[in-house]
Amino acid sequence: MRVAVVGAGALGLYYGALLQKSGVETHFLLRRDYDAVKRSGLQVYSINGDFSLPKVHAWRTPAEMGTADLVIVGLKTFANDRYQELIAPLLSADTVILTLQNGLGNEESLAELFGAERIIGGVAFLCSNRGEPGNIHHLGAGRIVLGEFVRRDAVQLERLAEMFCAAGVDCRTTADLKRARWEKLVWNIPFNGLSALLEQSVDRLLAVPATRELIRQIMLEVIIAGNGQGLNSAIPEKFADSMIEFTDNMGEYRPSMQIDREEGRALEIGSIFRIPLEAGAGKGVAMPRTGMLATLLEQTQTVQSA
Repeated sequence: MRVAVVGAGALGLYYGALLQKSGVETHFLLRRDYDAVKRSGLQVYSINGDFSLPKVHAWRTPAEMGTADLVIVGLKTFANDRYQELIAPLLSADTVILTLQNGLGNEESLAELFGAERIIGGVAFLCSNRGEPGNIHHLGAGRIVLGEFVRRDAVQLERLAEMFCAAGVDCRTTADLKRARWEKLVWNIPFNGLSALLEQSVDRLLAVPATRELIRQIMLEVIIAGNGQGLNSAIPEKFADSMIEFTDNMGEYRPSMQIDREEGRALEIGSIFRIPLEAGAGKGVAMPRTGMLATLLEQTQTVQSA
């Protein structure tokens, strides 16, 4: 299989590196890391063992990459308006597109451009950060849940899961992609939002009882909204407690949105906050804490751009 990684940040570089290490022909579309990777390859520092890839297929433009059997999309969702430009040159008649992006609405946008039958959604539970160009730090987790956007080929889905498993990724499939998306939002909305707003790592948030309880209340809002979306099975309330316990073991982890704010980049407010808020409102579910977070984060962007 020939794999193209579009959006090769902390997520795309990490999973792409694992695929290449396992023997999969993997190509990376790079910007900031291009010169370093062409010169010295990729270095991964991981809790599962460090490794390096001295030679990597690195490209500056999609046109140079050629078509692929699988396109993995790891773009920040505020760059989704570049889908056509970045993905179309990589497609043949049978190319599958896998989005590992955060939030809601990505599969729908890809399907509108390229056809629903070739879209697979993936929810990645990964703690990783970029270091110096060409360096990735894997700090924890890494599980991927894959689901078809429309029911088409369960065998193909299982083969993709097997490919990731062979690369050392805990990968499984689901018949309810929507539920998996909302489960990820249960973590993403409070931790990405509060860490970015307060510029504090997850351990500092959880160390304060009042903030810890606020996180749980936001999670419960998200669970109620998610359960109103016609999921195959409801997300239980205790899922919030399991996510908090999971995060207790992360240490001084800075979520991606916190890093983006600290480095002056745009934030993924639309996909992680505004679209879920609209989905909740559409089912009559109020999410006041989530709405306040979104508004305050948008204010930080307004101040930053002023």
